[in-house]
Amino acid sequence: MDTVLSGIRSTGHLHLGNYFGALRNFVRIQDEYKCFFFIADLHSLTTHPHPDDFHASVKTILAEYLAAGLDPEKSAIYIQSDVPEISELYVLLNMIAYVGELERTVTFKEKVRQNPNNVNAGLLTYPVLMASDILAHRAQRVPVGKDQEQHLELARVFARRFNNMYGEEIFPEPRNLVFQGGAVKVPGLDGSGKMGKSNGNGVYLYDDEKTITKKVMKAVTDSGPTEPNSPMPEVIQNLFTLMKLVSDQSTVDYFTEKWNDCSIRYGDLKKQLAADICKVTLPIKEKIDAIYNDDAYLSKVVASGRERARESAGATLSLVRKAVGFKSF
Repeated sequence: MDTVLSGIRSTGHLHLGNYFGALRNFVRIQDEYKCFFFIADLHSLTTHPHPDDFHASVKTILAEYLAAGLDPEKSAIYIQSDVPEISELYVLLNMIAYVGELERTVTFKEKVRQNPNNVNAGLLTYPVLMASDILAHRAQRVPVGKDQEQHLELARVFARRFNNMYGEEIFPEPRNLVFQGGAVKVPGLDGSGKMGKSNGNGVYLYDDEKTITKKVMKAVTDSGPTEPNSPMPEVIQNLFTLMKLVSDQSTVDYFTEKWNDCSIRYGDLKKQLAADICKVTLPIKEKIDAIYNDDAYLSKVVASGRERARESAGATLSLVRKAVGFKSF
């Protein structure tokens, strides 16, 4: 059985893009693969969060992971910083990662452009830490989006380089796990691009009904079709893409017909879309509240995940230390 690993930064709430883009698939594959899901709190330190926000964000993401359907009985669900083997492997892999190849990564260049006053070493070596997350469990499959494909390729490079340098086949070269039907790109409400935390264009799993309705009603539209069966502009296609994810086919067909005969009323479409989003997210929100306030359950989940993750990463690190030449006196 192949091992799958996936993580999410411990900042903000999960949104519909996270849910439809990956989480639903993660829930489905728990019976097909040996799964490790982690909250990447070490990665989030590159933005220097306040200590109070730091812990609260970890707890929030953990509760939302569980509420969305990840099962701690089937998968190891853990916090990245609870597994010190990952940090040690990060140090060792940094010794075979070269500054030039790290400086060429697209995400590093983008972060430098966006935050020129916070170009820390953690940003530069972000791909090395990501590789450590993956290689610590010798994961064969890692589901990543386009923005992370270059990082996954570097993980393959580091795995290959380590194996060649030390003459040991310790690390498999991880491959992208492509879900059946391909990746779902969930558009934002601002008219272009995908839904994202940093874009301020998302509907979150923790949003209440009033918030969801307000966000959807403010979604960007146009002046409406002027000719029957005319092509939809991107901003309208985005709304229909969201509707196809949360609404019945009959609802999609109804509003498509209204578009085609030029009788569509965007206010009606948005009200229906908001109501259908609520049908999906409000039951999850209810679970989030229950889980977030159950500290005993969260502690049990984290302890179990930590134990399983450390057992896996510890076995890998033992092989790595031996290959490098570390010996006890």
